[in-house]
Formats: sequence, C-alpha cells, structure tokens
Amino acid sequence: MSGPEIVTFGCRLNTYESEVIRTLAHGQDGTVIVNTCAVTAEAERQARQTIRKLRRERPEARIIVTGCAAQIDPARFAAMPEVDRVVGNTEKMEARSYAREGNIRVAVTDIMAVKESAGHLLDGFGARTRAFVEVQNGCDHRCTFCIIPYGRGPSRSVPMGRIAEQVRALAASGVREVVLTGVDLTSYGADLPGTPSLGQMVRRLLAAVPELERLRLSSLDMVEIDEELVRLIVEEKRIAPHLHLSLQAGDDLILKRMKRRHGRDDAIRFCGRIRAARPEVAFGADFIAGFPTETDSMFANTLALVAECGLSYLHVFPYSARKGTPASKMPQVPKPVRMERARRLREAGAQALDRHLAGRVGSEARVLVESGRFGRDADYAPVRLDRDAPVGAIAAARIARAEGGELHAHLAA
Repeated sequence: MSGPEIVTFGCRLNTYESEVIRTLAHGQDGTVIVNTCAVTAEAERQARQTIRKLRRERPEARIIVTGCAAQIDPARFAAMPEVDRVVGNTEKMEARSYAREGNIRVAVTDIMAVKESAGHLLDGFGARTRAFVEVQNGCDHRCTFCIIPYGRGPSRSVPMGRIAEQVRALAASGVREVVLTGVDLTSYGADLPGTPSLGQMVRRLLAAVPELERLRLSSLDMVEIDEELVRLIVEEKRIAPHLHLSLQAGDDLILKRMKRRHGRDDAIRFCGRIRAARPEVAFGADFIAGFPTETDSMFANTLALVAECGLSYLHVFPYSARKGTPASKMPQVPKPVRMERARRLREAGAQALDRHLAGRVGSEARVLVESGRFGRDADYAPVRLDRDAPVGAIAAARIARAEGGELHAHLAA
C-alpha cells in the first residue's frame, strides 16, 4: 500500500507533522489529508479552494482536513460537502484518527488543555535532504494580530533526550542537515524540569550527536535568545550561519500595538552584534505590511530596517484581520495600501538578496544538494552547480557568479 496523499500548507512545523502523519496513516490508500494553516485569511481560503479542487479531481477519495485552520474553526470545514472528516491538531498526531472504522466526523478537542509535547520519532524524511524536528509547540504570547495560539495551544517543549534520539536516527538514515522548529522556538524549556534554555538544549544536542553535520534554527524571537545560544551561533560552525527573525515591523509604535517584546533598536543591535562576531551570518525576517493604524512614516521605518539590519531573506505578509484578535478591532489600513506596502517590502527584499548573493562571488560554499544541480549553502543561499552531484550530499564548490536570484558555482574537483 502506498499510503495517503498529504497536502501541506504553512510553516515548517506543519511540514514536519505531515511527515509524522504519513507514518501514522500508513496503508490508508485513497485518503487525502489536508494539513491547513491559519496564519492569514488567504491561507485558509487557499486550503478551502484546494479541498474543493481535490474533490473534483478525486471524487472517490476520503478527504480528511486537519491543522490550525481546522482546529480554530472545525465547523466551517465540517460544513463543506467535500470533507469527510475534520481532525484537530492534537488528534492529527494519533494513528487512530486515520482509521476508517469507528471515527466520528469531527474530532477536535480543547487545544488549550494540552500540557506536553513528546515529539515523534522519524527514521527518515522521505526523499528530502534536510529534516525538520519539532522541539517545541504552542505559544504563551498574545500578539494582537495572531490567531495561532488558539490553534496550537500553550507553549510546551520536547525533552532533550527525545530530541537527541530523533536527530541521531535521522543522521543514521543519511540526513545531513536538521532544522529545529517550533511555534515559539526561543521559549523552549520553560515548562521542563530545570527550565533549560534553547541554548543549553542545542549545546547538549550537538554534543550528543557529533555525527550531525549541520544544524539550522527556524524562526527566532531575538529578545528571548539566551546568551548561551548567542555564543553557540558565533562559535559553533555546525550551526548554519542563517538566522530568521520574527520582527514583524520596524516602527516602535506599531510594534507596541502588535504587543511585540522588542523595539527596532533591539533588532539593529542584535544583528550588528552577531555580524561583528560571525560576519558570514545571513539574516532573514518576517514582516507584516499594513498593520492597523500604520501610517506612511511608520511603514517607512519598517522599510528602512531592511537595510539597517542587513537583512537578506524576507517573508512578507500583507496584514490579514483574524476574527477574535485585538488587531481586528483596530482602525484598518485599506487593503490596496496593504498590498502596495507588501509589494515594496518584497522588492526591497529581492534587492537585499541580490546584494547578499553578489557579495558571495568568489567565496567557497558547502552546498546541500537538493537535486542534481541545485542546492543551498549553509547561509541558505540558492546555488546552481555546474554539474550533477549526489542528492543529499554536502558538496564543496566555488561561487562563480550571481544571476537571477541564484549563485552559480563550480563543484570542487
């Protein structure tokens, strides 16, 4: 049996969980599982559109919908005639949720009552060359624009031993790069005995699995980054020199109205500190364009932050009002303005990436090969190789030129 078809929306944590679901639902041929995202209204719209398309194309399939959007508003998905079953974020990590017999149509429980995250062991990651490992789930913060805590529940951490066990198994299966992921990664450990920090966990993990070649961190809240993690980022070469920061805006008043825990100067200082100690680090960031009450001058501060922090990779979202969040009740910026600001931010991001790639010309790269001639360097730069290399290998190459948003490189002899 080939198992289910899985359609994944959203974050890296969802990508990881979809791989777990693939093992849990093993043997469920004729089933399509849609793992949804709720970060924006557009993400939910795309999920519903995909579900309708799947039903047209696969009239005999059993369609199961899960993920954050299904957790937050199960009734809406249950009302879709195309959907056979709705499964919550807790239930989706249980094999029984995918059995054909004895299941109720909607299985969604109170996510806020969940207190633990044990993690799930995977001994491989399909055909992927890098693997995501969940080390944390949920969020205790209440940013005014965000609905995700209601889809993921309270912050909870995976014990260190469980993480090491999984990373060791992945390395043994040939995975060369592991990405640690979570909803609020830097809150790791606050709920565990002894309250270990993220930095302490990473240090122990690297010591416990010396065979792992490259460790990458997913999105970070910089004001929660502990000093041990800073030291590791600077000194430990197995940690990829690529940090993605949850910035959201570059104007202090907007950040305050978002209920973020940092100011624009915090971002500038942090990026400057890391870059001074480890110049090869490339920074990415999430931004929301057109947050309620954002004026032209406030947006200009966000736009300026791209250069002031030296950012290279931007994830830009036009603000999307989420029912039940405080920001949805604030004075809204007109949608065309939001879209235009998002366009300008993306344009600034593309220019910043071009500058970063141009600065890499002539340097050495260690490319994780994703297809015969394509991969990514440790700083996440996309690299096009001059000849085929084994998929999954980390290949030494020299950067010859930057063109079309990619680096072009010669493989070492």
